[in-house]
Amino acid sequence: MPRTELGGFLMTRRAKVAPADVGMPAAGERRVPGLRRDEVAALAGVSTDYYRRLEQGKETRPSAAVLAALCQALRLTQAEERHLYSLAGAAHRLGEEATVQPVPAPLLDLMNSWIDSGAIVLDPVLDVVAMNARAQELFSGFAETANLLEMVLLDPQGRPFFVEWRASAEATVANLRASADFAATPARLAELLDRLNAESPEFPGLWARHDVAPKTHETKVLRHPARGLLRVDFHAFNVASVPGYQLLVYREQGPAPHANG
Repeated sequence: MPRTELGGFLMTRRAKVAPADVGMPAAGERRVPGLRRDEVAALAGVSTDYYRRLEQGKETRPSAAVLAALCQALRLTQAEERHLYSLAGAAHRLGEEATVQPVPAPLLDLMNSWIDSGAIVLDPVLDVVAMNARAQELFSGFAETANLLEMVLLDPQGRPFFVEWRASAEATVANLRASADFAATPARLAELLDRLNAESPEFPGLWARHDVAPKTHETKVLRHPARGLLRVDFHAFNVASVPGYQLLVYREQGPAPHANG
């Protein structure tokens, strides 16, 4: 079993690449899904023993050249590449201060001027640092709105509110991996992971998948406690003035015709 986040990530990504994806023959019996360790090593130009040590956690600081080769060998997305570099401590990442920066006043003024659109600002560990009035009304059924993952996984309102709850949980965990600072491991991130591991039966399994996917655009069906089923379009933007922060803007598209769960 992998001993580090880096090893676990490499192992799960390797399992997702078929030999045909990288021009390798798939002949013969294969005991594991995806590529074998020796195949990844050959593609990345490193020894099989070195790559094995990466997955086992015995090597934790591969060079930038090795990381670039692994990104190509494993066909990583841009978000996954960023995550791999951060796990290896080889990229500039946001530090502890990234989770305590205030939202700029001009951005708050802009959010509060939107009557028909809800707006939420999230920090790198998905703590909710600002909401406009429209968003506060949408999430009014939650006991707390301090952290998006805690809302989805821990709040009793989470499961009925997010109609496709499993998909929402998977996407939110993947968003945390895409945005959180693993190089510095801020205290708030460690605190959040400890709570989720202790209180959410589903979180350890979702976290172990090592999925990395930042929020972009999605349409959700939500069950408001007073207004019933709603179809809502969400768009996510990086906040350039506060690196690491995300701005989620949404508009309701009217009542949802039906629910899938």
